[in-house]
Amino acid sequence: MHFLGPIDIVFVVLYLLIIAGVSVWSIRKSKSSPSDYFLSNRNLGWWVIGASILASNVGSEHIVGLAGTAASSGLVMGHYELHSWIVLLLGWVFVPFYMRSMVYTMPEFLERRFNAKARRLLSIIQLLSYVIAKASVTIFAGALVFNSFLGVDFWTGAIILVVVTGIYTILGGLHTVMYTEAIQAIILLLGSAVLLFIGLGKVGGWEGMINSIPKEKLNMFRPLSDPDFPWLGILIASPIVGVWYWCTDQHIVQRCLAGKNEQEARRGTIFAAYLKLFPFFIFLVPGLIAVAMVNQGKLVLTDNNAAFPTLVKEIMPLGLRGLLAGGLLAALMSSLASVYNACSTLFTMDIYQKIKPQASNKELVKVGRIATGVVVILGMVWIPLMGRISGTLYQYLQSVQSYLAPPIAAVFLLGVFFKRLNAQGAYTAMVVGFILGIIKLSLELFKGDLTGILYQFATINFLYFCIYLFLFSIAIMVIVSLLTPKPDAAQINGLTFATTVAEDRAASRASWNKWDVILSLIVVAIIVSVFVYFSPLGIAK
Repeated sequence: MHFLGPIDIVFVVLYLLIIAGVSVWSIRKSKSSPSDYFLSNRNLGWWVIGASILASNVGSEHIVGLAGTAASSGLVMGHYELHSWIVLLLGWVFVPFYMRSMVYTMPEFLERRFNAKARRLLSIIQLLSYVIAKASVTIFAGALVFNSFLGVDFWTGAIILVVVTGIYTILGGLHTVMYTEAIQAIILLLGSAVLLFIGLGKVGGWEGMINSIPKEKLNMFRPLSDPDFPWLGILIASPIVGVWYWCTDQHIVQRCLAGKNEQEARRGTIFAAYLKLFPFFIFLVPGLIAVAMVNQGKLVLTDNNAAFPTLVKEIMPLGLRGLLAGGLLAALMSSLASVYNACSTLFTMDIYQKIKPQASNKELVKVGRIATGVVVILGMVWIPLMGRISGTLYQYLQSVQSYLAPPIAAVFLLGVFFKRLNAQGAYTAMVVGFILGIIKLSLELFKGDLTGILYQFATINFLYFCIYLFLFSIAIMVIVSLLTPKPDAAQINGLTFATTVAEDRAASRASWNKWDVILSLIVVAIIVSVFVYFSPLGIAK
């Protein structure tokens, strides 16, 4: 921490002491049962749920990746950061089904809706996705921050990050993760907002920044001829990935499952939707500020991925650097902790308990802790292969998710909207879709050595591939379901819109009021306004 002053170090130490205090308080609470350890005894309120959802989403890969992507490609990847409306979809559409089913995991929900094979397959897919698209990315980005911001060797930083976060996650379970995340989300937003305003001051305000950046970097809707981000591709593909990530992914939905009731879980998603509006401005825009400073001759930037930490070192005054150091540490630990806990829940409840149903509560918690360590080691092993897929960290993350998300998003969407969908249709689509996604990912790793049809398949734009795979998965699901017997009425009772009984509908209706609706509509209006502003109709014309 050679460039941090005494006041900065005080900020960092104070932050670490607060997190340690909250962790100790949480760890001392009972963790004897799976409900305590994995779902915090289903007793959390909306503000903890909302803050924890954001902190689980916004990790070091956002701080490093978003600013780096904005510096290299402009705001086009901002489509993925304006997914607040999909967070609302989680609360309004999916939460009622999840809360009524009283499940621990998303694969468990699939077993309720379809069969045990669907549960087992989704568990395997989600664990794999955590290794190659979450744990590895978070550790990589965290180590990069340690290296560029704190001067710590890359792998030393990675090991420090893994060990420190692992200790409080393994001992404390979801309760510790969510309460520390709630604090970390606040620190992260405050610190990054300070950097945004200081950065704008350095480049002559908003107008000064806009005038120092090529117009194409401000355009969120690139021409169809754009080889990387055609507007049609990103407009359709990003919501497909968004539904998978926000509405079906264990490490996000687990926060809602820990809510006291449906009302608290839904209001947690509404709160999270507002918080999710901030990353677009406080993480993407600093990347534009870095470009503006470079163009104005005020900054030297050798690596786009280092745009955010470079700004911190160059423009943050002494005293406030510590605030950002705390924010960076918060992002590193919160995102990794949520992955740790989701992995242990998935492996323990969906795989181990199925193999050994007589396992005691104490044994299940112990296995969950061991599973955490295994996933982290695998994530570190995958890191050297990440650079083969795409140039910037955030684009790597979205491209990998585009290969894994479509079949799962299709299964969950049709699962609640199409009662005729049966287990054979869902399982077939998930198997075929997963195989195609893995083939695409594998070929892309070695595309430099390929020719002919294999090369063409490997180089399909990741956005278009996402759309093709989603439509293909839906087609398989519908065709196979219609050619095989319809699902048993008792099995799908309450798990689709068409089979929800009047009593459950009434309970859901009683869990929201007009202010929940109004606040949700305001979020949608803000998103539409941002889209228009950063389009050929607005500032980018």
